[in-house]
Amino acid sequence: MIEDNETIDEFLARHVTDVEEAVRKAAAAEIMPRFRQLAAHEVDQKSGPHDLVTDADRKAELYLTEALAAMLPGSVVVGEEAVHANPATYEALQGEAPVWIVDPVDGTRQFVHGDPGFCTLVALAQGGVLRASWTYAPALDLIAVAVRGRGATLDGAPLRAGSPVPGEDLRVATSHPDYTTDEQKQALLGLYTDGVAARPCGSAGLEYLAVARGALDSTAFSWEAAWDHAAGILLVEEAGGTHLTRTGEPFRITGGNALPFTTARDEATARRVVGLLSDGA
Repeated sequence: MIEDNETIDEFLARHVTDVEEAVRKAAAAEIMPRFRQLAAHEVDQKSGPHDLVTDADRKAELYLTEALAAMLPGSVVVGEEAVHANPATYEALQGEAPVWIVDPVDGTRQFVHGDPGFCTLVALAQGGVLRASWTYAPALDLIAVAVRGRGATLDGAPLRAGSPVPGEDLRVATSHPDYTTDEQKQALLGLYTDGVAARPCGSAGLEYLAVARGALDSTAFSWEAAWDHAAGILLVEEAGGTHLTRTGEPFRITGGNALPFTTARDEATARRVVGLLSDGA
């Protein structure tokens, strides 16, 4: 629990592992017991057949909302399912109170189909600045943690994004065509060129982890929901990578970004991808 006059940095110095434990407990209590065990009535559509929500999403978010708010009094929680129920909840990102940004099951489609490629994402921000993040893939037994100015780790070992191998195709994960407008599809076409190996993304959180560990060179995403990007963007930053929108500015979790945007292992790669996105538009 945060003490009187304690800064966010001081809170994080004492509670990074406590947040990790809360994330692990939420997954153990509400997500993994339902993995490959979902009944038909536990899965619903939101905006359409590609936008799914399950009882695991709802219950894990409730678990985390209670645990995180209690850990940091005065903080607010912006969770994917809460925002779906009440879009005004998202406005907390614009305020000065500390904000927990939660995606209880990132990669719900994979989760529903029994694919282990999903994760739980939690980030802590204040005043639009990301301060810490947790990316937990329970079915893969992976936990990545980032704290601004203190680096990023995967299962306790330091993460370094590095740079792509010169002369090899640039590996880029892009927005799935099901989730893009015609204009965004046109921009993303710029990546389908010689020297680039582009493919549709899976769980955004796990794609960011792949960039942070150097297994993927870049992402190119066309939507800006903070719960999908906040944790991963800080993870990549603290691993030495960067992010840029199509106008060459850093991505803002508060919104209003020029899309698509990229997150990449290094500055040169980010600028190369932004150039290709512009050429494709």
